[in-house]
Amino acid sequence: PTPPTFREGKELTTSFTGTLSERYGAPIERIPSPQRLLDWLGLHGLDVDACSPAQLVEAHRLREAIHLLATAAARGEPQPAAAAELVNRRAAHGSPWVVLTLDGQQRWRLHPEHPLDDALSVIARDAIGVISGQRGGRLALCAAPTCRAVFVDTSRGRSRRSAVAAARQGDGGVDDQFAASVTTEAEFASAARRLSATASAAGFDRLFSEITTASASTCASASGTR
Repeated sequence: PTPPTFREGKELTTSFTGTLSERYGAPIERIPSPQRLLDWLGLHGLDVDACSPAQLVEAHRLREAIHLLATAAARGEPQPAAAAELVNRRAAHGSPWVVLTLDGQQRWRLHPEHPLDDALSVIARDAIGVISGQRGGRLALCAAPTCRAVFVDTSRGRSRRSAVAAARQGDGGVDDQFAASVTTEAEFASAARRLSATASAAGFDRLFSEITTASASTCASASGTR
């Protein structure tokens, strides 16, 4: 079966968190296998030739930690400590370096002995820049209740409500079927809010398990081993 397509945007961070969509509905996992993670990394100039199942889990953990932090930032809430610790640790764990190409572009180089660790470090560093407000625009949440995707709102009035609209402007998003489901923001019983009450790594592990179990089940039933 054909795996779910990637939803790409201008920002590495929100493209990465967008690889799991419909977190609060029927989750769609877009990087369900090591190969799909390698495919996604390659699209972003992070060329890695191997990934183990354990490394895929680490990538998923990083993604959900970033999503929790970005969600808290979008809502003006305190940053969940355990998620921040995970992202900071991942940002420091690696030795990627940036080079200027002959056509004037920036490109990351990864150490040949641990390229996947370096790729995840690049993503974590990018996320720190986005979440801390070092980029243009404002972090916002898709108003569709089952989506709640994080996107960077660069509209003139910073009032865009849908990740679909953001995707059409080039910043990662969700399936078009949700464009019509944008509603007034409901009370958001978010994973970030629950994690804020327990800053321990164990608390994050439990939450990560909650978030990903439904996604893994959905993916496995829909696409087999892939």
